[in-house]
Amino acid sequence: MSYQALYRVWRPRTFEDVVGQQHITRTLKNAILHEKFSHAYLFTGPRGTGKTSAAKIFAKTINCERNPVEEPCNECAACLGIQDGSISDIIEIDAASNTSVDDIREIRDKVKYAPSVVPYKVYIIDEVHMISVNAFNALLKTLEEPPKHVVFILATTEPHKIPLTIISRCQRFDFKPISNEAIVGRMKTIVQTDGQKVTEEALDAIARTAEGGMRDALSILDQAISYSSDEVTLEDVLAVTGGVSQGILTEITKAMFDRDVQHAIKLLDTIIQEGKDPGRFVYDLIYYLRDLLLFKSNPTLEGMLERARVDDAFRGLAEEVTVNWIQEAITRLNICQQEIKWSNSPKVYIEIAILTITNGPNNAGSQNAVASDEVMRLTDKLAQLEKELTRFKEQAPAAASQPTPQREQRRPQSRGAKSSFKVPTEQIYGVLREAEKQELRNVQGNWASFLERLKSTNAPAHATIQDSKPVAASPESLVVAFKYEIHCSLFLDNRELVESVLASVLGKQLRIIPLPDANWLDLRQSFIDSQDKPVEKEDEKEKKSDPLIEEARKLVGDDLLEIQE
Repeated sequence: MSYQALYRVWRPRTFEDVVGQQHITRTLKNAILHEKFSHAYLFTGPRGTGKTSAAKIFAKTINCERNPVEEPCNECAACLGIQDGSISDIIEIDAASNTSVDDIREIRDKVKYAPSVVPYKVYIIDEVHMISVNAFNALLKTLEEPPKHVVFILATTEPHKIPLTIISRCQRFDFKPISNEAIVGRMKTIVQTDGQKVTEEALDAIARTAEGGMRDALSILDQAISYSSDEVTLEDVLAVTGGVSQGILTEITKAMFDRDVQHAIKLLDTIIQEGKDPGRFVYDLIYYLRDLLLFKSNPTLEGMLERARVDDAFRGLAEEVTVNWIQEAITRLNICQQEIKWSNSPKVYIEIAILTITNGPNNAGSQNAVASDEVMRLTDKLAQLEKELTRFKEQAPAAASQPTPQREQRRPQSRGAKSSFKVPTEQIYGVLREAEKQELRNVQGNWASFLERLKSTNAPAHATIQDSKPVAASPESLVVAFKYEIHCSLFLDNRELVESVLASVLGKQLRIIPLPDANWLDLRQSFIDSQDKPVEKEDEKEKKSDPLIEEARKLVGDDLLEIQE
């Protein structure tokens, strides 16, 4: 077979050919030129960024017959022999298939022999993180003090799996993902030399799909050239990679923002019917929205966009959508991306995400403002109530200094219990009298989004309510059953924050009433049994008639409220 893949034909032969890693190649060239190179190196970084290529160039340069030089001449017998693999002193080892202690012992035994052709024997161990722990231990002493004629170059994509004892014995170089501009520049050189016709848009799409890997970019380019008839276009690249064009991404984003459910779902169905990868579509849409957010925040960030090209449609969409809407859409799509990884029906989850985004409020900023205003209003009421309580204490200092009979009666109730939380039975009865199934379904449908936003807003508050579920809802209140009774008391410390986050998700304010999950079924049955004979004590009526007590009950709830005569 005479044909070779592009990434093999155009594999770098000099340090200048290693694109996007100038911080590494410059260091290595200077070290070789001044003959101050180390005995062991560790090359780390993503796949296809030039680690193994740089290692072979390093081996050629230190063994070049014109040494010391910055670059290999690629003309002498040593350079040509290393390039075609005919010189046995340059040993390339795939650690994925040579992981045992015996394999490393074989290396250790052969290290002491001098090279047969070139001045330095170079061991290039690829995917070195695959070596077992015992094999690493067998390599330690040799790696620390090898013979003067030996150089080790370890390459890996997962440096965190390598023992620190190995890392400390090497000079470490971290290869970074190659920028899209550098990949496009390299591909232009290749296609011009080979006489291929590739459009600018196609090269940009290949670079974005490669995600910083030059080898991946050249493989995709190779596929696209084989797929196309004459000139490689953007459509050819999208057909090969399974990606979605920017025009479709713009159209579906605009449909979601305009609440055009029918058009958005039809576009998704068309994408799936064309055989596009659902996971790739969600990935592309997230990065497209990310670029839209950056551009809308500051148009000067155009150079940092990774998925989108700034055209008239992109600019128009950026002027129309809001920052908060984009953030909400990205959050929902990110949840969808996690869900479809373990599903056999990814289309269903994507449809749910699109429906949620499309039917959600467009102006999330106004919701946040409403939530903030609600918090401020409650804070003002609390401050006013504290002033009133202070005034009452000053009028009756004697009563404030003595324990009340009511406090004495409450203590035995919690004796032997896990926490001192008191179930607000009357409040829950009030919610059950006005409960509506549609209200509860609305809360349950948005509960996952609410927990996700609460987690990003305040992790401790999220921890208190994550093991809970909504069990009853009225137009103004929500009963939440907590798995652990202690969490009911802890939730009360974060009630205002939790309620404000829930309001930002639902678009309306609801008061949350907690109770232990173990008490819910008995309490609901008790409410059903009591519907035939409602009873209300006279003293309770009097307490409810006092506006100050009623305001205190709204702010802190019956479970924390104590009324002193």
